[in-house]
This record gives sequence, structure tokens and C-alpha cells, in this order.
Amino acid sequence: MILMMMMIVMMMMMMMMMMMMMMMMMMMMMMMMMVVVMMMMMMMMMMMMMMMMMMMMMMMMMMMMMMMMI
Repeated sequence: MILMMMMIVMMMMMMMMMMMMMMMMMMMMMMMMMVVVMMMMMMMMMMMMMMMMMMMMMMMMMMMMMMMMI
């Protein structure tokens, strides 16, 4: 009887440990995914900013050319 109780308790502890490990792994995976998404968003923002700057520079150059023509 006592042995049975000990076995059951041990099984419960093992299950709890496994669940905790799984939860930790899931949390880590979620954090990694969040970081990756954030990096992608930052890269996209930087690309957009660069494109905008390039467009502005092109516009300025065109204006200067027009002025020179006139």
C-alpha cells in the first residue's frame, strides 16, 4: 500500500515536471518568435525609410535639374 502511494506520488511529480518543461519550452519558442517578428518589422521599417529617402533625393535632384534647365 505505502509503496503504491509512493509510486503514484512519484508519477504525479514526474508528470508535473514534464508539464513544466513543456511550458518553459513553449514560452522560449514564443519569445524567439516574437524577437524574430520584431527584427523583421524593424528591417521593413528601415527599408521603407531608405526608400523614402531615396525618393526624396530623386525628387530634389529632379527639381535641381529643372531649375538648371530654366
